[in-house]
Amino acid sequence: QVQLVESGGGLVQPGGSLRLSCAASGSIFSINVMGWYRQAPGKERELVADMTSRGERIYGDSVKGRFTISRDNAANTVYLQMNSLKPEDTAAYYCRLHLVNLRANYWGQGTQVTVSS
Repeated sequence: QVQLVESGGGLVQPGGSLRLSCAASGSIFSINVMGWYRQAPGKERELVADMTSRGERIYGDSVKGRFTISRDNAANTVYLQMNSLKPEDTAAYYCRLHLVNLRANYWGQGTQVTVSS
């Protein structure tokens, strides 16, 4: 079984920064994709950033240039550095692990990010 534990959410003022972390444990194959999605009230869940185990990255259009995703493959941990935060970044942020071999997705419990003055 795979478990994802997220941390790092909270309340921040516009223009501020936060760093999210997600640690995966369990039966994790080396070829995978780890990343972050977010969902605001009344909206669909959307991609924030994904990163493959080979280091390829993809970002949602609304966060390009402000957010940076990184990974520690040895620790099965993915990070999201969020800078220049805006009120529209307010959402529940979910960590996702995609196991390519099994074509399976696993989700974390979510961590709330609120950007407000």
